[in-house]
Amino acid sequence: MQRRKFSREFKIEAVKLVRERGVSVAQAGRDLGVHENVLRKWVKEFGFDAAQSFPGHGQLKPEQLEIERLRREVNKL
Repeated sequence: MQRRKFSREFKIEAVKLVRERGVSVAQAGRDLGVHENVLRKWVKEFGFDAAQSFPGHGQLKPEQLEIERLRREVNKL
């Protein structure tokens, strides 16, 4: 079975259901067809840094970009 992939927009809307509209995680998960533990993880990630949450495939967070830049720099030495 293949893992399902959700867009950043879908995840943000799912989190908003819980945080802004007061829908329980369990109910939102049932309504959206997402396991409630997955939805809890999304809510937690969004709470840490909303602007940088859910970067998507191939899009790195600023910290990850810096780490990658430093790795390339070290490999040149």
